[in-house]
Order: sequence, then C-alpha cells, then structure tokens
Amino acid sequence: MKCLVVTTHPLTNSLCKLLTDQVVSKLDSMGHEVILEDLYSQNFNPVLTIDERKSYYAETYDISNISEQVNRLQQADALVLVFPTWWFGFPAMLKGWFDRIWGPGITYEHANDFGPIKPRLTNLKKVLVVTTLGSPWWVDHFLLWQPVKRVVKIAILGTCARNSKLKFLSLYNSEKLSEQAVLKFTRKIERVLNSWKS
Repeated sequence: MKCLVVTTHPLTNSLCKLLTDQVVSKLDSMGHEVILEDLYSQNFNPVLTIDERKSYYAETYDISNISEQVNRLQQADALVLVFPTWWFGFPAMLKGWFDRIWGPGITYEHANDFGPIKPRLTNLKKVLVVTTLGSPWWVDHFLLWQPVKRVVKIAILGTCARNSKLKFLSLYNSEKLSEQAVLKFTRKIERVLNSWKS
C-alpha cells in the first residue's frame, strides 16, 4: 500500500517525533511504500492564500502552490496522522494542511442542486490517527466528548473518504509518562498497523 504519514510538531525531540519514527519503521518493515510529510521540517505554510480562497467555488480550485502535497494525498491508500492535541484541537500547522490540501475537486465535490457533497478520496481505505494530549483521558471523553476524533471521523472522513476505516489512538498525560507507558502505547500502534496487509 501507499502510506502517507503526516506529522507535525515544532520540536525534533518530541514524543510525536518518536511515535512518527515508530510508525514509519513499522510500515517500512511490512513492505509498504511510505511517504513522510513532516509539515515543520518542510516549512509548510498553513495559511490559505487569497487565490486559493477565491478559487474555492470557482470551476477549478487553485493548487499551484500545493500540487505536490495534493498529489501525495490523492495517491495514498492509507493515511497516518501523528500530532499533539493542543487546546483540544489540531495544531495550526495541521489545521492549515486540511484547509489547503483537502480542497474542492481534490477530496470532495461541493453540494449543488443535484445533491449533497460527494467524496473524492475513494482510494483512501485506512486511516490511523496517533495523538498526544497533556490532559487525562476523562477530560477528553467526559467533559469534551473527544472533539478531535469527532471532527476527523464525521466532518473530514465522513465528507471526503467515507469508505475509509478509522482507528484513533490517544496518548493521555503525555507530559509525564514513563518509558514503559510509552512502550505500551507504541505496541498499540504496531497492533493496528499489523492489520494493514500489503
């Protein structure tokens, strides 16, 4: 499978970097074709440009500055997102990646007089989200009802890649974990990826 791994964290020694390395290594060892999209190291600009926004409802969405990222997403059979959850939302860099790359004509077709929004990422079969949170699990689950998971599952994949299967792994209390706890979490990641046959 062609696996696109998108990661974002400003620190090169972060827990997200460690988890990304684990994901890439596991997918490589299984014989998958892995493309790593490290938004910080690539200096990705998360700001939707004026021309991109103007073209949102035009005949063709302007991808002149993002064609390589668009191409990588459209060719992916599987997608892995590795990122920290900050303020119970996406980091700005990743939010900008969704804003710019998941545009009309790329991941979906606008709703019109003939029907609702139509998904275009029909090739995307598997999605794994790996995210770290400083908060305990009960805050995410009981106070906020897992906002990031709901956005990914319902708003993003539910609109653009309805046939994909999502697995969502959250690492809570991430700022004060033991090595053993991190190792236990990486084994969870491996178990998910083991089901991704070539």
